[in-house]
Amino acid sequence: MASLNKVLLIGNLTQDPELRRIPSGTAVSTLRMALNESFQNKSGERVERTVFLDVDVWDRQAETCQQYLSKGSPVFIEGRLQMDTWDDKETGQKRSRLKVRAERVQFLSGPRRDGAVRDTAAPAASAAGASAPPAYEEPLSKPADDEEIPF
Repeated sequence: MASLNKVLLIGNLTQDPELRRIPSGTAVSTLRMALNESFQNKSGERVERTVFLDVDVWDRQAETCQQYLSKGSPVFIEGRLQMDTWDDKETGQKRSRLKVRAERVQFLSGPRRDGAVRDTAAPAASAAGASAPPAYEEPLSKPADDEEIPF
């Protein structure tokens, strides 16, 4: 039986990323996201819904998210769904939560507002290591006039 576990999300952070380290020293950052949906219902009224999700980002991407993202930052997440289960310490009941494990995080905005160091020439830099497109440069030669085009 075939299966696929892939999610693509675009939303805004509801708070600053929380960075922590597991005992092995690996960095984990939790991004809390809001995803907005807007549609018209059968009676023609505009309905807006918001879904809140937790996204876990690991290793170097986690550190980069902590460094460059803040509350309100728009992000694109590519990842997979993951179910966390645990025993509630207060009630002893089994608890579970569906969350996203990020495989790739793309920043969709410019630098943080708090003055964190960031290359402003590359506002769409990715935590996954993708570089931003090169800045626009003037062409070396002047484009031909329409009369010079052979078709």
